Amino acid sequence: MTNLILRSTTPQDVPTLFELIKGLAEYEKLSHAVTGNIADLESHLFGDRIYAEAILAELDDKAVGFALFFPNYSTFLTKPGIYLEDIFVLPEYRHQGIGKALLIHVAKLAVERGCGRLEWSVLDWNAPAIGFYQRMGADVLPDWRICRVTGENLSKLAADN
Repeated sequence: MTNLILRSTTPQDVPTLFELIKGLAEYEKLSHAVTGNIADLESHLFGDRIYAEAILAELDDKAVGFALFFPNYSTFLTKPGIYLEDIFVLPEYRHQGIGKALLIHVAKLAVERGCGRLEWSVLDWNAPAIGFYQRMGADVLPDWRICRVTGENLSKLAADN
């Protein structure tokens, strides 16, 4: 796919990235969970403290997908890693190698940065994604569950003495 461009986002890309994030939420039937906004996303990607990075996939000058990721750390490997928070390609552009190209791009960044692993989560009902990830060499770990504390429960936990 010679006209596919993968590139790091710029501050000018943030509104487009946010639209793609909303597209991902719609695909996952989680549109109600999108409570963030463009200003916060821009601040977190380009502000005084960088929390995440994003790569845009463009085809014929149109943003058709993205990968958003951030550093993590493995105590067992004593190496940094990359956590891929989201990878998404608009439905009408799937099956063209764009998702594969995004995943390979992030994997190359992990290798260049001396990371010990690249990891992410996948919804258990998303059989096409699970199959894709396994074909790309990923192990889907059956014994691990994500734990999450948000909102009021996060505030309560932080206030617990």
